[in-house]
Amino acid sequence: MSRTPDDRGFDEMYAGVPPWDIGRAQPEVVRVAEAGGFAEPVIDVGCGTGENALELAARGLQVLGIDASARAIEAARTKASVRGISAEFLVADALDLGSLDRRFPSALDCGVFHVFDDPERPVYVASLASVLEPGGVLHLLCFSDRQPGSFGPRRVTQQELRDSFADGWDVSEIVATTFVTNLPELQAQAWLATIVRTA
Repeated sequence: MSRTPDDRGFDEMYAGVPPWDIGRAQPEVVRVAEAGGFAEPVIDVGCGTGENALELAARGLQVLGIDASARAIEAARTKASVRGISAEFLVADALDLGSLDRRFPSALDCGVFHVFDDPERPVYVASLASVLEPGGVLHLLCFSDRQPGSFGPRRVTQQELRDSFADGWDVSEIVATTFVTNLPELQAQAWLATIVRTA
């Protein structure tokens, strides 16, 4: 990699079980997969311990999961081995995906976009563009501004999604949904955006 991934403290979080690590794929990811929404190979950006990537791989899709946390990637590889599922996992920086020197027709962002602050968002979007083929589809699940309170990640508005992906992308759909966590009191309001790379 051309730069060392900044795990933003996530490596430490993965020493335990972070709230988003629910031991299975997010239901919205399963729904998109069941609807045939992913073409292979798929890149799962910020894959964590690999549940979404492993769900897709178990369905026969070729998947690359990347995360800045070495601990999370180690856990994902272990899960793949134990379950007998073929999936590739790499420690990599979501802000520097071009260094992978690979292209994909499908990408998944489950809980990554809302981590970045305003100056990082265009860097992240450009990074996604560097690996997603023209016509490729990004499925993005993020915390929504419909979520009350301040606990958890930064809230994202529909307009912020549209503004961030305004140049060279088509935000074809944004659906209100839920981000499932392992905290019974926090089943977070979320947006599921379907975004097509047009240039």
